[in-house]
Amino acid sequence: MKMMSTPLQTTCSDDDLTVAELARLNAENGVLRDENAALKRRVAWFEKQLFGETSEKRPVDNPHQPSLLGEVPPLTEPEGEQVTITYQRGTALKQRPDDCVNDTGLRFNSEVPVEVIELPAPELESADAEQFEIIGTKSTFRLAQRPASYVVLQYNRPVVKRKGADQPLPSPAPSNVLDRSLADVSLLSGLLVDKFLYHLPLHRQHQRITQAGITLSRATLTTLVKRAIELLRPIVDAQLINVLRSQVLAMDETPIKAGKAAKGKLKQSWFWPLYGDQDEVVFTFSASRGRQHIEAVLKKQFTGTLISDGYAAYACYAEQNAGITHAQCWVHSRRQFLEAEQDEPAAVRQALDHIAELYRIEEQIRSQGLSSEKKHLYRLACSKPVVDTFFEWCERQLQRNDLTPKNPLLQAVHYVLKRKTELRVFLEDPEVPLDTNHLERTLRPIPMGRKAWLFCWTELGAEHVGIIQSLISTCKLHGIDPYTYLTDVLLRVNEHPASRVLELTPRVWKERFAEQPLRSDLYRAVERITD
Repeated sequence: MKMMSTPLQTTCSDDDLTVAELARLNAENGVLRDENAALKRRVAWFEKQLFGETSEKRPVDNPHQPSLLGEVPPLTEPEGEQVTITYQRGTALKQRPDDCVNDTGLRFNSEVPVEVIELPAPELESADAEQFEIIGTKSTFRLAQRPASYVVLQYNRPVVKRKGADQPLPSPAPSNVLDRSLADVSLLSGLLVDKFLYHLPLHRQHQRITQAGITLSRATLTTLVKRAIELLRPIVDAQLINVLRSQVLAMDETPIKAGKAAKGKLKQSWFWPLYGDQDEVVFTFSASRGRQHIEAVLKKQFTGTLISDGYAAYACYAEQNAGITHAQCWVHSRRQFLEAEQDEPAAVRQALDHIAELYRIEEQIRSQGLSSEKKHLYRLACSKPVVDTFFEWCERQLQRNDLTPKNPLLQAVHYVLKRKTELRVFLEDPEVPLDTNHLERTLRPIPMGRKAWLFCWTELGAEHVGIIQSLISTCKLHGIDPYTYLTDVLLRVNEHPASRVLELTPRVWKERFAEQPLRSDLYRAVERITD
């Protein structure tokens, strides 16, 4: 009996080792599969960033619209009705919108200069010209372009002296925005608009100036831009104070390279744009992405609802300040589910349908012009059931046994459930939007500018970018021409009372000065030549 027990014990031990080895291999295989899937998703994300679409719009299934790739059903005419053709090919005139000048379709407003070219009639220059007479004029419009041009303003000042005196009286030069500067205000505004609105770097503007026959150093252009922006700093400071008085404030961050970190390397810095409830935006700058900047900016005087993306620094700041309600962006939550669409297309489709229903309700609110309490009640009646159903669906996904911890769908579900309270804030406050898309559209010039001017050589230069972009972006939000605004403000800022600097912010400037803005002497010269 003892001799038989030994082989049995050995055999059982070998079986146990085999089972343990298989379990270990299965576990290791599962880990490798998860890592492989994660790497594939990362590669797909990078490919989408390089080659994919930037739009987040989803195709809409319309059962009444036939597919372009399938068969088109033949058109059938109702019985008893006949179609009568009342036109002939080539004889009907195309209908043009009311703002077209003529049938060529060229559209322009009254501010566009028009150069009139009078063409002679060959019949009136022939031998029998007396047989013809002019009965009207027919105009043809063509759009032309002039190369960028620069004008030198020559101020001729009379030099006088008192009769009998030997010394002439002083003849001071006309006032200018920048003391002892060669730049007219029109050049300053043009440099700022070309670089920060149209993303044309100063070295390209310098090339254009050189080709126009003007000798000017690039360092001079840089100095002019710096001095002009410094004049605008108090205006942006006043606008920031007004933005922080908002009841609903949107905040985000976007990276920028600014300042030297080491030889051949630049520091990673950040712009922190703030969007107020009066359509004003201010780009604040910080050398880090830490919570300290949020505290330094918002602790000045902001109390209200702060809406942001899922960055944890905003939530931590809101938790430590009783006067702040934190709201989360639904678009950022939606993007989490989009990352899982390849692995779980059916489940992701359900999540996206729930979120899309919220936006359809918001569209109905806008179309009906609802606001304040009516908007609040409409959201409670229509949006709240959708939100409740969505979170119940998320809870059910946690009970699925086929989802591993690293599954992107499960990660998306955890993302929204962790922010459940913040995502429901819009149901209680009608002034809170669903997302921060309005802010993301406003900060778009920063990444677009990075593709043109790449980086800021100093941190002070990055601050200047934030100052001028705050004014230009706010001008666009209020339908103001940035060139007209900057020209007026630069001419006005040195004489305007500091206690009323808020009047020079774009929102207030539109009400007070937009109808009769100050202009450069260049326009006065042009008007005299035209007259």
